[in-house]
Amino acid sequence: MKIRKNKYKIYDTEEIQLIRESSLIVGKTLAEVAKRIAPGVPLMLLNRIADEFIRDHKAEPSFKGYRGFPSSICVSVNEVVVHGIPGNQILQDGDIVSIDCGVYKNGFHGDYAYTFPVGNISVEKQLLLERTKKSLFTGIEQAKVGNTTGDIGNAIQRYVESFGYGVVRDLCGHGCGRNLHEFPEVPNFGKAKQGPLLKTGMVICIEPMINRGTYKVKTDPDGWTVRTIDRKPSAHFEHQIALTEKGTEILSTYEFIENN
Repeated sequence: MKIRKNKYKIYDTEEIQLIRESSLIVGKTLAEVAKRIAPGVPLMLLNRIADEFIRDHKAEPSFKGYRGFPSSICVSVNEVVVHGIPGNQILQDGDIVSIDCGVYKNGFHGDYAYTFPVGNISVEKQLLLERTKKSLFTGIEQAKVGNTTGDIGNAIQRYVESFGYGVVRDLCGHGCGRNLHEFPEVPNFGKAKQGPLLKTGMVICIEPMINRGTYKVKTDPDGWTVRTIDRKPSAHFEHQIALTEKGTEILSTYEFIENN
């Protein structure tokens, strides 16, 4: 995703509150989708549930039609890293599925993701989920005014590579507010103290995409679906955060998902 360089978007308290409201709908949408995640469920059903829920809350799906993307959410199963297009595919026992959701309301976007187990998953997949989620919060710990995007990516990379996992290089986190993708890019790898400086008023999405095997990926002919080249599973977790005068605030929430 090409993001215009060196154009910081700085948001005030009222704007951050509006972003939080969009982000809250994302969390509720993911929780609604989670209720139907089970073996035998077609991916298109999950998309329909999300689309209806978002619109019922007087919002719009950020992803629908974005650069031609055909669905309201991204549904990525097993070796699909991100941008999976939900169709007639059926969830199977033992799968893992990432649901990435964006919501646009009152002029601002909310955007984040969660990877769910389907039925009974292997120990290896369970550990991948737990460690990828942990890496997200490890990155968030470095997301503070005065640090750089490199500090975030370096923390994530060092943590997950200690388990032999691959950190996707071709995709990254991003700023997110009035536009779905804004400066700066937020890679999940890199060197500390390098990259754009984090400033008060920035809103960014941190989203580790971590593979069970190699970090290398490829895109399907549909131009969207990104898979691991070795077909080993990948996990994806994402939070949307704001850098404020009071510190770092997580605008997104997993509360509705995990208390379902």
